[in-house]
Amino acid sequence: MKSLNRWVYAIIGVVVLLMAGLIYSWSVMSKSIGASRPDWTAAQLSLTFTIVMAFFCLGSLIAGILSKKVKARIYILLSGILLLAGFFVASLTKTSPAMLYLGFGVLCGLGAGFAYNAIMGTISAWFPDKQGLISGILLMGFGLSSFIVGKLFAAVTPSDGSDTWCTTFRIMGIIIFVVMIVCSFFVVRPGDDFTPPASNSKKIVREPATDVNTGQMVRMPSFWLMYIWAIMVSAAGLTLVGQASGIATQVGPNVSDGNIATVVGLISILNGIGRVIYGALYDRKGYRLTMIVDMVSFIIAALILLMALQTGNFGLIVIGFLVGGFAYGGVTPMQSAVISDFFGRTYYSINFSVIVTNMLIGSFASTIAGKLYDMSQSYLSTIYMMIGVTVVSFITFAFLRRPTPAEKK
Repeated sequence: MKSLNRWVYAIIGVVVLLMAGLIYSWSVMSKSIGASRPDWTAAQLSLTFTIVMAFFCLGSLIAGILSKKVKARIYILLSGILLLAGFFVASLTKTSPAMLYLGFGVLCGLGAGFAYNAIMGTISAWFPDKQGLISGILLMGFGLSSFIVGKLFAAVTPSDGSDTWCTTFRIMGIIIFVVMIVCSFFVVRPGDDFTPPASNSKKIVREPATDVNTGQMVRMPSFWLMYIWAIMVSAAGLTLVGQASGIATQVGPNVSDGNIATVVGLISILNGIGRVIYGALYDRKGYRLTMIVDMVSFIIAALILLMALQTGNFGLIVIGFLVGGFAYGGVTPMQSAVISDFFGRTYYSINFSVIVTNMLIGSFASTIAGKLYDMSQSYLSTIYMMIGVTVVSFITFAFLRRPTPAEKK
């Protein structure tokens, strides 16, 4: 196949990740599912998201390990098949959530992980001169999926206790499958003779600090400092995302459910926009300034939300969610860009899949925040937790340095 303009590949990547990002729409989907199964506990429903995140990480890891042996387009095909099967199996759920766990949790999680790693490892190879920007653009699709698809799902699937969600799941599975099949034909790596187009900025592409395999990478202090940093900022973002609806309701008890949902949705919108901005900032200024801006944004968001909870000013909730969503947008593109910049392109797919596992650890932050709320009956504890993990990220950042070739073992 003749190579297309590299930005066409970027658009294809965004579309694929928009489909794979459906797993993040669980908070919206769970309302309809929970209403149709009132005898299920909140813990049973919440376990679905934990399972899907675990298998998402596993799928990404498998795709990374086998990236040298299996073409990316095969993973996209497998992803479409698994997502189709997953939504159909989940739609067969009756009295027990077991089918939901298997379908949405295991199959959809694996499928999303395959697509995520394949796209990030393949499409980013077309942009060696814009690693931060392309990471942000691709991940924007993944981040906005929960907002766009979540809104569509809510519009056609009422939370009235019926099994309408089962039909919606089947339709979604078919649509995703068709889109993935079509996109798979356009997911290809650049040839060995590929060179990025000349830039008017005359910017020279900076070579990676090292080019190491996974075994070498995990023996470097810089990897573990970055890994801990990623866990902390992921925890800050997931704490906000998981408790946003409750925070908004506590400040605005008379605000309608529809307006609460819209305000909470601002986090996803700014998350998507932030991913592109942080990626571009990384390319221009490097990791240090970009990480500082990200962490400061989390602190500012937390302080605004503290003021909102203490004063009851709902306008501050809106501002706090905008800033918080923007801050959370810096987490994933930073991981992608740093893995490429610090540890090289040769083993990027597997190295990237390893750092992605921090998301599973960070996902427990929302559960911890919920426990803190149960004990205090106030979302002030949630905000204090956001501040606490961000402070830890600042401490970790203080020791983080771009590796030197001498560190390679």
